[in-house]
Amino acid sequence: MKIIQIYILFLIFLSIASNVEAQQNIQKAIEIFVEDPVNKNAAISIHVINLENGNEIAAYKSDLAITSASTTKLFSTAAAYELLGPQYRASTRIYTDGNITSDGILQGNLWLRGGGDVSLGSKYFNQPKKELDFLNSWADSLSKLGIKFIQGALIADASDFGYAGVPDGWDWNDIGNYYGSPARGLNIYDNLVKVNFRTFSPGTKSAIVSIFPEVSGLRYKNNVYSANVNGDNSYLYGAPFSLDRSAEGKLPAHQSSFEVKGSLPDPELQTAFELQKALANVGIQTEDGCRTVRTNSILSNRNYNKMNLLIEYFGKTVDEIAYWTNLKSVNLFAEGLLNQLGYYLSGDGCTATSLQHIYKFLEKNIDTKGLVLTDGSGLSRSNAISASHFTSLLNYMWHSKNIDSFKKTLPVAGVSGTLKNLCKEKVCEGKVVAKSGTISGVKSYAGYVESTTGKKLAFAITVNNFNCSSTQISDKMEKILVEMAQY
Repeated sequence: MKIIQIYILFLIFLSIASNVEAQQNIQKAIEIFVEDPVNKNAAISIHVINLENGNEIAAYKSDLAITSASTTKLFSTAAAYELLGPQYRASTRIYTDGNITSDGILQGNLWLRGGGDVSLGSKYFNQPKKELDFLNSWADSLSKLGIKFIQGALIADASDFGYAGVPDGWDWNDIGNYYGSPARGLNIYDNLVKVNFRTFSPGTKSAIVSIFPEVSGLRYKNNVYSANVNGDNSYLYGAPFSLDRSAEGKLPAHQSSFEVKGSLPDPELQTAFELQKALANVGIQTEDGCRTVRTNSILSNRNYNKMNLLIEYFGKTVDEIAYWTNLKSVNLFAEGLLNQLGYYLSGDGCTATSLQHIYKFLEKNIDTKGLVLTDGSGLSRSNAISASHFTSLLNYMWHSKNIDSFKKTLPVAGVSGTLKNLCKEKVCEGKVVAKSGTISGVKSYAGYVESTTGKKLAFAITVNNFNCSSTQISDKMEKILVEMAQY
């Protein structure tokens, strides 16, 4: 018996010694990373915890709150799971303020009320060229109600989510491009336009040959030149709601059609315009055309309680939207999930109100000292998040009933999404599920690790102002992930 006891104690000692060595290896990898010359002027925050007990395993300036790019999406998706629930769906409603006569005349207006659904016409949920089919179903439903002619106007109302330009801290270089299109009360076609260029000999100006969807009055000042370049080296610029935009940069020479995606200027108006076309296709004409509440302040004096609800259309679930939000880092979806918090909890879906609600949620569950959130996607450089903020959130979600759904939204290192090329043919391949973040001068990862010994970890690594390429800094970060995978 005594020999058995000694043997057990010996095994315990070996296990402790092994854990200490593995922990030291992670810390050593962090120190090597921090001391790398490319990080001489960098701001770095790193934290690794054991999910079994919440204890810290390794760290470097874990409380330093800095810009974290798209890892910020962990906050908006986690809050959506917890406050809205995985099966919650935003809805879009169509009302009338008039009566439908026996001969099919709608004596009044048709109101299209946005509920912030970001999945309307999205490429992530529809086959190519089928994105706008939902409008046809709406038109068919209205036709079946007996409507043949609308005596008033088709009025689009996205006001429940406000009409602010973009969240604080978004860069001018981003907001004209597709990834810089903010979420609205009405969203359509991922709030983007596809601008097709034709290019010629190097050094000559390109030509814009088409824009889809058709946006009435949209004008691009074209300064995109043909060049000996690979891929898209162009940028589209334009303020929210503005139809006067510019295109700058370079595209590969001798291309008959090269697609560049930009942000949709006014999704509220565009949704009304597209619905009007769908109505016309089933023979329903609109006497007074399209209007929007944003551009007609008198229309804000409406009372939906006194109108007749004709259609309520439910979009995709939080679970479905969060999946693409984190897997492909879709800014529009992250902002849309954030805005749903405010709309669901208080009827106000603007960013400022929604941020108040996410703070209330976070303050109840993690230490938020030093945390600054100004958007839901991480496109804002005004966000300030420490590695310990991330690990605290990840630890909270680990014990949530929604952990399985939440974890499935995260890309797998070496396998899927934005982590597909990370940890390839290394021990951490398939062992790390995490959100990545990348903007100019910023690289970050935050998520979970299941080690080769079965340990469960949460981690966050964020670096600002490194002196190398984004790919090179990721390669250096991988060495920390390798040690975590062997813990």
